[in-house]
Order: sequence, then structure tokens, then C-alpha cells
Amino acid sequence: MSKKVLIVTGDAVEALEVYYPYYRLLEEGFEVTIAAPKKKKLHTVVHDFADWDTFVEKPGYLIDAHASFADIDPTQYDALVIPGGRAPEYIRLDKNLPKIVRHFFEANKPVAAICHASLVLETIPDVVKGRSMTAYIACKPGVEAIGANYVSEPTHVDDNFVSAHAWPDLPAFMREFIKLLNK
Repeated sequence: MSKKVLIVTGDAVEALEVYYPYYRLLEEGFEVTIAAPKKKKLHTVVHDFADWDTFVEKPGYLIDAHASFADIDPTQYDALVIPGGRAPEYIRLDKNLPKIVRHFFEANKPVAAICHASLVLETIPDVVKGRSMTAYIACKPGVEAIGANYVSEPTHVDDNFVSAHAWPDLPAFMREFIKLLNK
């Protein structure tokens, strides 16, 4: 039986950070469910690094959320992916999401968080307190505020937890996550 991976996201997810993991995991033969606050078509965004002091954002493709957070039983999944973009800043407010994410950390299942995904972890700081992780540089103060140790590596592995800066780091991010899944 193939392993089941849950991706939690919402509107304004960074397109590459949801599509790349989704298709890469399907390619490896895993079952993948995308969950969001509501089961619907999600709008993605494209974040790019122009010559601004921060990234620019443009509309991206649509992608289906297969289930709502309320419908998810995290015990039925083997691993979790949290993409970035702007989705984490509001999906973390959904009352069902913290308990979903907490399950994966407490059960020591593989968790992958990229870019602004660290905002989701701010709702359950005890699960990452004292752990090492990376995230988009603008998220460094939040990572440190929840008691995690921010590392500047583009991709970082701390036991069952893989984190990465942003979409340019997706190859290493997914390579490390798939290693954890295949243990």
C-alpha cells in the first residue's frame, strides 16, 4: 500500500510550492490529498525575485483542494507538506489546522515546511521550540519568537522535519522529504 501525504494550503499559495511537491509525490507513487479551509478550486500566486527589495506577486494557476480541513483525519496520513505563499497567514486561523499539524509532529511523521509555512507553526510553537529550521528570511523573527533556531541554509533537516527558504530550493527540499518518506 502506498503512503499517504497531506498538503495543507489555501488561496494565494505559491504556485511552485504546491505544484512541485504535489506532482513529485504523485510521481513517486504516493497518494496525495490537498486540503484547505474549504474544498474548492484554489487560486495560486507566483512569487518572483525581481529587482525589488522583496518578492513580487502575480496570479498563478488554479489547483483543486480535495478536502476541507474539517474533513481531515490526520491519523490517516503518513506525512505532511505545508507550502508557503500568502496562504499560511490566513489558513493558520482555521480552528482545525493546528490540531492537524500538531498530530504529525507528535507522531514523529515526516513534515515539510517551505517559505512562509513557518507562519502556520506560530499557532503551535511548542512543537518546534528548540528545533532548528529555515524559512523565507522575512519569517526569521517569527521563527525565533516561537523558540526555534533559525538556520540560514536553503534547506535544513531536523529529524522528521524538513524546511526550506523558498521555491528555488524545491529540488533539495523534496529530495530530503522523500528520503524521510522512504525510511
